[in-house]
Amino acid sequence: MSLVIKFASVGGATMASRALGFVREAMIGAALGAGPIADAFYAAFRFPNLFRRIFAEGAFNTAFIPLFAKEIEADGRDGARRFAEEVLSFLVMALLVLSAVAMIFMPFLVGTVIAPKFADTPDKFAATVDMTRIMFPYLFAMSLLAMLSGILNSLRKYFLAALAPVFLNALMIVALIAARSAGADGPATGLWISWGVVISGFVQVALVAWGVWREGFALSFSRPRLTPGVKRLMVLMGPAVLTGGVVQINLLVGQIIASAQDGAIALLNYADRINQLPLGVIGVAIGVVLLPELSRALRAKDDGEAQHLQNRSLEFALGLTLPAAVGLMVFPEPIVALIYQRGAFTPETTRLTAAALAAFASGLPAYVLAKVFQPAYFAREDTRTPLWFSIANVAVNIVVSLALFPVWGHVALAAATSVAAWVNIGLLVGGLALHGHYRPSPHTVRRVAMIAASSAVMGVVLWGLAGLFAGWLAGGFWSRLVAMTLVIAVAAIVYFAAVVLSGGLSRTELERALRRRRS
Repeated sequence: MSLVIKFASVGGATMASRALGFVREAMIGAALGAGPIADAFYAAFRFPNLFRRIFAEGAFNTAFIPLFAKEIEADGRDGARRFAEEVLSFLVMALLVLSAVAMIFMPFLVGTVIAPKFADTPDKFAATVDMTRIMFPYLFAMSLLAMLSGILNSLRKYFLAALAPVFLNALMIVALIAARSAGADGPATGLWISWGVVISGFVQVALVAWGVWREGFALSFSRPRLTPGVKRLMVLMGPAVLTGGVVQINLLVGQIIASAQDGAIALLNYADRINQLPLGVIGVAIGVVLLPELSRALRAKDDGEAQHLQNRSLEFALGLTLPAAVGLMVFPEPIVALIYQRGAFTPETTRLTAAALAAFASGLPAYVLAKVFQPAYFAREDTRTPLWFSIANVAVNIVVSLALFPVWGHVALAAATSVAAWVNIGLLVGGLALHGHYRPSPHTVRRVAMIAASSAVMGVVLWGLAGLFAGWLAGGFWSRLVAMTLVIAVAAIVYFAAVVLSGGLSRTELERALRRRRS
């Protein structure tokens, strides 16, 4: 199976999750708008999500997958199973302790880390504490999910783990419908959604645990011990905690600063949800597939294959994220209006969200490229070098956020995240080039240039179409839907025609991926 087809397989499952995510966010926006309960819910949800993406999906998988792949090669499946059981037992113990401490000291954490400025609004502060306590066990479930998904990915079974997040959005939608049916007010609706988050976590674990069992890796618990394998995992995880979760740390920094502006946290979340569609579908697909593939190539000392994997990943990433970024920067307000503008989500809320979306989108290619270049370090078990780059990234984000927030408000926080992401990419690529680990081929350089030119052409066409259909785009829902469909369809045709005819993307690979998706 080619690399692009593997990306398409994971991306297809992720697309289903993201599509439901839009439905979920539209329903939350209609129910809560950008009011105090929306702020409290998103601040509460961000905290376990931060830990999930840093420790579980970020640092844990970064360290676990190369070590698990090494165990399979050295000691076979039995040795890999023993290693996984040792890690599982230690992980469960650590997570139980962390969850208990966090839930006890949650008021302190909300007042110092999650949303310090909420202390000025007692009702909002109390709602944030309650919802964070309810949702924190989601971290426990997601950490187990990350380990089980790492086992499946190492065995080149990608689809099931990518499909699991669908249940998060599905159960949150069910909770929203139930809350509305029960006539729940804003605070009660927030609690209903929070319980939906927790239940979804354990449903996802059950699904992926079944997948691991089906592959012959039934795991059992033993007494938690610091075995050599577990110690090595922790050593690799240390630097990767910051490296793997740098985007989430930047978002948390933004949330802390944004808590000083009423509604800012909700506005940033609504904008980031749209930005997460291409980031999630493309970035997640690359991150899931590339690390185990690259680890195998380097274990086999096949540097040519490693270079090929990175070049193809770079082409695939930019071929889809550059036009997406241009589209979101040129056309943000109609997109936000179509998805969110109803109920408590007013035209003014749309305008403020669209400004943040454009700022987030300017960094979209950089967020995805991190998934291309970080695995080159992690597959070599080098988690320290990206650590220093991540420290620089966070520093840039904080400085730019504090400098621009008094002028641009919540938009400054989105812009700072994008600036920091591009700084991170410059450092990652520079470090690899310095050590001779990556040099793009002339073929890849030409393709990237054609992708950039085709995206620019599409952006001009999109801008013109936005003016042509301005009246329809300002109308009701169905008017906006028809206009948006026409505009996006024409822009997509222009882009893909330009990029395929110019050789920026391979028509053969695209056709093969589409045939695979249909089958």
